[in-house]
Amino acid sequence: MKTFRHFLQVIAASFLALAGLLGPDILRAEVLRQPPETRGELLLSFAQIVKKAQPAVVNVYASRTDRRPRNPLFDDPVFRRFFGDGGNSRPGGPTAQSLGSGVLVDPSGLVVTNHHVIEGMTDVKVALADKREFAAEIILRDQRTDLAVLRLKEGSNFPVLDLGDSDVLEVGDIVLAIGNPFGVGQTVTQGIVSALARTQVGISDYGFFIQTDAAINPGNSGGALIDMKARLAGINSAIFSQSGGSVGIGFAIPVNMVKIVVAAAKGGGRQVRRPWLGASLQIVSKEIADSLGLDRPSGALVTDISLGGPAAEAGIKRGDLITAIDGLSVDDPESLGYRMATKPLGGIASLSLFRNGRPVSAAVKLTAAPETPAREPIKPQGNSPFAGATLINLSPAVSEEFSIRGVSEGVVISEVEDGTPAAAVNFKKGDVILTVNDAKIALTRDIERATSDRHPYWKLTIERGGEFITTVLGG
Repeated sequence: MKTFRHFLQVIAASFLALAGLLGPDILRAEVLRQPPETRGELLLSFAQIVKKAQPAVVNVYASRTDRRPRNPLFDDPVFRRFFGDGGNSRPGGPTAQSLGSGVLVDPSGLVVTNHHVIEGMTDVKVALADKREFAAEIILRDQRTDLAVLRLKEGSNFPVLDLGDSDVLEVGDIVLAIGNPFGVGQTVTQGIVSALARTQVGISDYGFFIQTDAAINPGNSGGALIDMKARLAGINSAIFSQSGGSVGIGFAIPVNMVKIVVAAAKGGGRQVRRPWLGASLQIVSKEIADSLGLDRPSGALVTDISLGGPAAEAGIKRGDLITAIDGLSVDDPESLGYRMATKPLGGIASLSLFRNGRPVSAAVKLTAAPETPAREPIKPQGNSPFAGATLINLSPAVSEEFSIRGVSEGVVISEVEDGTPAAAVNFKKGDVILTVNDAKIALTRDIERATSDRHPYWKLTIERGGEFITTVLGG
C-alpha cells in the first residue's frame, strides 16, 4: 500500500508540474528527482511543456552578398601566409548563407540567437512555428558571449519564453532542446543536464556552459534548451562532434548570461557593458596548487593588476588566488569571468581569496572598464592599406570589447568595410596595429602621420589573437 501511495504521489506531482502549477521550491523537491520505478511512470509525456514553449522558438535565415574585389596582393605567398586567402570574390559574387534558430523573449519581437548564426550577415529573416515569416534587423551583436539580439520589423504580441534561472539547474535534470536541425523544420529532443559550468571549451570568451545529451545538430544553434516548467534554461550553441552530427555532447549558454544581453538590447545599447575586474588571471596547474599548499588545482590566480582598476582599489595583489565570488565557487578564470559578467553594473561583489596560506576577502566595485584614452576613431583614405577600416585607440574598455590580451598600447581595427583596400588585405576586427614602417603606433593620430605620404611598401606589425605578425605589403 505504501508503494502504491508513493506511486500516486509521483504521478500527481508530475502532472501538476507539467501544468505549471507548482512553485519552484516544490519543483525542486526530492520526489521529482527520483528515477522511474514503474511502467506507468514511463508513460508520462512532455507534450504540455512543448506546447507551451514551441511557439516562441523560431527559425533564423541570414544571408549576405559578397562584393569584395580581388586584390593583387593575394598573389604574394608570404602575404597569404599571414593574412589568409580572403578577398577573392568579385562584385556580384556568391551569397553567403546561414541557418539557425532563435528564441522570442519579448512580445514586441525581440529574438535571441547565436552571434555565429548572423556573423557577417546583413539580411535576416525569421520564421515562426506557425509559418509566419518576418524580416528582422540585428540590434545587438555580442561576439564575446556568442549571442545576438534581433528585432522583428513588423507585428506585436508575439509568444515568448519565460526566462528561468540556470543557477538552480542540477546535473541529471531533464531538459528539452528545440530548434531547426539541418533545416528539416522545428524539432524537439530530450535529454538531461550532463554537466554544469563547462569551461575551457573554446566556444566564447565566457565559457561556462550547460552540457546536455539532448540531440543538438547544425541548425539548432540559437535554439532553446528548456526546463520542466517550459522556461528557457539556455541557448544551444555548439556540439562536440567529429562527424558533424550529434554524439550526445552539446553545449548551451546559461540563461543568466542571456538575461544580461537581453537587458542591454532592451535598454537601447548596441553593445553589452559589463563589470571589469582590472586583473590578469591564470589557470591553477597542479604544480601551482602544490606550491600554494592546495589539495587540488582550483581557482583563478592573479598575475597582474591594472593601476586604478577595481581589483587594485580592493587591495587585491599579484599572487592572490580567487576562490569564490559572492559565495559561488570559482574553478578557473573563465568561471570567474562568467560570474562577473552576469552581475549588473553598480554595487559590490565579495571575492574570497587565498593569500600566503590563509583566506582573505575583498570588496570589488562593479564598474565598467574605462575608455582611457578616448577612442578618437579615424577612417584612413587614399593610399593607406587601412583605407576602409575604422581605427580606434586601445583602452581597457576596448581590450574588454575585443578580447585583447597581452598588449596595453596600440590602435585597434574596430570595423572593416566590404570592397575596400582594408577588406582586401583581410584585416580583421580586433587586430592591434603596433608599428607602421618601424614607427611606433600608440594613438590613431600616429597612424595618420605614418600613412600621410605615399610609400613604395608598408611594413606592418600587428597583434592578432595573441600572435605578433610582421609583414611587408606593396605600396
